[in-house]
Amino acid sequence: MTVGTIAQIILVMLLWAACFPLITVGIEFAPHLTFATLRAFLAGAALMIVALALRKPLPKSRRVWAMLAIVGAGATSLGFLGMFHAAEFVSPGIATVIANTQPLLAAGLAGIILKEQLTALGKTGLALGFLGILVITSPQILTGGQENYILGVVYIVLAALGVTVSNVVIKRIAGKVDALMAMGLQLLIGSIPLAVVAWATEEPTTIRWSLEFVSALLVLSLFGSALVYWLWFSVLERIPLNRANAFSFLIPIFGLTMGALFYGETLGWTQIVGIALAILGVALVTHRGTRSAKLAG
Repeated sequence: MTVGTIAQIILVMLLWAACFPLITVGIEFAPHLTFATLRAFLAGAALMIVALALRKPLPKSRRVWAMLAIVGAGATSLGFLGMFHAAEFVSPGIATVIANTQPLLAAGLAGIILKEQLTALGKTGLALGFLGILVITSPQILTGGQENYILGVVYIVLAALGVTVSNVVIKRIAGKVDALMAMGLQLLIGSIPLAVVAWATEEPTTIRWSLEFVSALLVLSLFGSALVYWLWFSVLERIPLNRANAFSFLIPIFGLTMGALFYGETLGWTQIVGIALAILGVALVTHRGTRSAKLAG
């Protein structure tokens, strides 16, 4: 893995970590799913405008279109639904732990569908990365006490499953369709179920338009969605999913760092230990932690 690729993946995880504060800002001004729908639609439209301006071709294969629909339903519809709703019912700590089962779930699915096999080193790395997340979030988990806890867990599990499936499918179509076109289409496709549910269960007209809301929406859409998905797709064109996905354990670390830098939050010894474990886990997976089907056989 080159330094440039590593830097690209780290940028993706940094942008994903920045999404959570922006979502917190936005849901103060708009209903949850209405906000999620606007995010998905604007991100998809931005990528499509760039793709069409550059004359990128539309997918021709029905199989590719079907896979893009799966990605849209998983990463955008289920992913955004879980992400935007879970905060109502589950503490950030528990949500972080459950969401970070995604690399573990993806490792199993990638082994079956993509024939990507983890070495003993890779399995150890994933285990250490997940243990690091548990340690980082342990103070929040131990407080507990949320109402409708099970519903919140369901939302997060749906999001994790949706992202897991979509990542495997993205890896399958990577290199077979233009990245801008593929990610623009999946975001637009995924925004449709969100819009239907938002229209049926919320009052979209109650959005309180303000400079703060518009700024959060635009940054979240253009950088936290459009740019992120394009970068992620291009990464998966070059390296195994498991190796790239291990960097997901860095997201909570970036979140803690942002909290310390911009909100005056302090890091305790549990967070420092957890950060060290997560970084060690990522290092083990990315350093000979995966092998191809040929090598595995």
